[in-house]
Amino acid sequence: MKLTENHKHLPVVSAADVEFADELADADDKEAQERAAAADRRVTEGEGE
Repeated sequence: MKLTENHKHLPVVSAADVEFADELADADDKEAQERAAAADRRVTEGEGE
């Protein structure tokens, strides 16, 4: 995917930027939270390279 000039200036966010209410979450929400955490780990682990 090629980034345009507009995309280069967009902020990068993590799952920590999203409020999560466990009591209101359904199975899809919980799966999304797990996937976001896994993606954050992959990004964080790659920062030291």
